[in-house]
Amino acid sequence: MSWQESVTQTVTGLGFDLVDLERSAGGLLRVTIDWPWEPDQGEERFVTVEDCERITRQLQYLLEVEAVDYKRLEVGSPGIDRPLRHELDFIRFTGQVIDITLRAPIGDTGGAVAPTRKKFRGALERAEDGQRWQIVWSDEPPVKPGQRVSKKRKPAPLQALAFELSELQQARLAPLVNFKGRSAGQVPVPRSTE
Repeated sequence: MSWQESVTQTVTGLGFDLVDLERSAGGLLRVTIDWPWEPDQGEERFVTVEDCERITRQLQYLLEVEAVDYKRLEVGSPGIDRPLRHELDFIRFTGQVIDITLRAPIGDTGGAVAPTRKKFRGALERAEDGQRWQIVWSDEPPVKPGQRVSKKRKPAPLQALAFELSELQQARLAPLVNFKGRSAGQVPVPRSTE
């Protein structure tokens, strides 16, 4: 068994999910953990400092036994730009604003989106076929504070891009922070009333 498998087994054995395991050239070993999530669970649990300390102590013993060479061990929660890798992650964060990078450009669709574009930000939804996912966005620039908007101005149309998880190079929650008291990531995408 490799040391990576041992880390995964230790983290899951303590009741957590291993979100990410990263080893940098500078000797940093970064372990990202979260509480397991079930679609029908009530209130969501968040990782605390005490949880990170508990995992750190266990991993220090494990890494010493496995003779893994590292300079610093860092255990933390996924944060506001959490990576999305599994189907359950996409189910959990449906309705949230996410950033995706496709493995290949979308190609010529005859639409308003450049055929070489690979990066998108929009609200995550289940596609109409029920099998794939999609993000919905508007390329309309945000209104600046104090800016007057004409009542005659029509909003930019909403666009949607359907994808399968195998087409993604990377997906993350968009790190949106609103300092006016609303929770991060809860930015709604405007919907057409037509």
